[in-house]
Amino acid sequence: MLFNSIDFAIFFPVVFILYWFVANRNLKIQNLLLLIASYIFYGWWDWRFLSLLLFSTLVDYFVGIMLNKQENPLKRKLLLTLSIVTNLGLLGFFKYYNFFLDNLVESYTFFGGEINARSLNVILPVGISFYTFQTLSYSIDIYRRKLIATTDFVAFATFVTFFPQLVAGPIERATNLLPQFFKKRELDYSQAIDGLRQILWGLFKKIVIADNSAQLANQIFNNSADYGGSTLLLGTFFFAIQIYGDFSGYSDIAIGTARLFGFSLMRNFAFPYFSRDMAEFWRRWHISLSTWFRDYLYIPLGGSKGGLSMKIRNTFIIFLVSGFWHGANWTFIIWGALNAIYFLPLLLSNKNRENLDIVAKGRLFPSLREFSKILLTFSLTLIAWIFFRAATVTEAVSILSTIFSASLFTMPDLPLKVLLVIGLIGVFIITEWLGRENQYAIEKVYVTFPKPVRWAVYYSIVFLIFMFAGQGQTFIYFQF
Repeated sequence: MLFNSIDFAIFFPVVFILYWFVANRNLKIQNLLLLIASYIFYGWWDWRFLSLLLFSTLVDYFVGIMLNKQENPLKRKLLLTLSIVTNLGLLGFFKYYNFFLDNLVESYTFFGGEINARSLNVILPVGISFYTFQTLSYSIDIYRRKLIATTDFVAFATFVTFFPQLVAGPIERATNLLPQFFKKRELDYSQAIDGLRQILWGLFKKIVIADNSAQLANQIFNNSADYGGSTLLLGTFFFAIQIYGDFSGYSDIAIGTARLFGFSLMRNFAFPYFSRDMAEFWRRWHISLSTWFRDYLYIPLGGSKGGLSMKIRNTFIIFLVSGFWHGANWTFIIWGALNAIYFLPLLLSNKNRENLDIVAKGRLFPSLREFSKILLTFSLTLIAWIFFRAATVTEAVSILSTIFSASLFTMPDLPLKVLLVIGLIGVFIITEWLGRENQYAIEKVYVTFPKPVRWAVYYSIVFLIFMFAGQGQTFIYFQF
């Protein structure tokens, strides 16, 4: 079920009314209602994968309980291994089986051998990369004794399947989200209004900005051989806006929806395109995933505390794994490697923690130095996005070579609609810049305006959402 669908527009208010006005006196019933709603939400896509979701939930639920009771170090490691193998095994089969098989066959063919192996027509379950990491972190935290396992299966299952963030995050930690299922929740008017405002901005990002950018990006990337460098550069820009508006828009809707049910989810994006270096970018982009890899992979490997070779090794591991997490294609691995190359000089020179504050905090405009740093960081990000979006490495290299050619200085070959989309993106970027000190762009930017102006802005956003609704664009991170 998509957030931007008629189905969800009916589903959400029904669940909301039942949750607050029927089940509001009993916490366990509220949790059970959310669990049922979450399974309906997920099963709406393909009910067959509900069993996979339940299996993953059961494994980590019982592993957690046994870890709680077990003191023997070897047996505790075996239990943790069971959780890791189960979760990563499911993820590996559904997401990477054909990738490894195809590369194995190609390797044997290259060296003169032959393997008769067939790829499987495997459907990737929506959200499997997200909920497997969420349940896995639960078992790891119990193993590390940072968390006590719950025996309330309904609460745990609802934590795993909580529908606002089930299929595209944020990837929640049990230490943050799970305790909230045991606390009494009350409908707070100001919290609800704030949630609705964030949902509104998320829908604007997705439907108005991302979907319109996607149409132009798809047109250019799907016919990349027909365009010159200026058009390909513009297409890469549209993809950068698409993926940010689409994914951060989903996160905004998820966080706002959760707030309407009395839950607080972690922030997932913090205006990453205003970053002054790549280290800052990765502190602000897909925060729930980057911190997951930091805590459960990078730090256990030794982080940045070892010698030069260890720092380089760990940096490349974290970014290559992050790239591979996104998809079974060499393009994603190269995307990860590029980001490692961008990040490494900052780490080795101890400059990776320089830009911890908000850019131009308390000022309307950035300094020339800040602006040049933002522009350079965004340019490097664009180059990496080409590999992320291209279907093959060959295509990505071809696009890059065309961009860095004389055709970069020709007029782009695009329909007039591009002017409308650029205008909308301009308004979007200005609003994001004005709201960069808040949790999301319109949290406080328009709240201080006189009431008639404020409502005019909100109605304009609603009008644009309805104007561009129905384009049929699914959320981009569903494929990951």
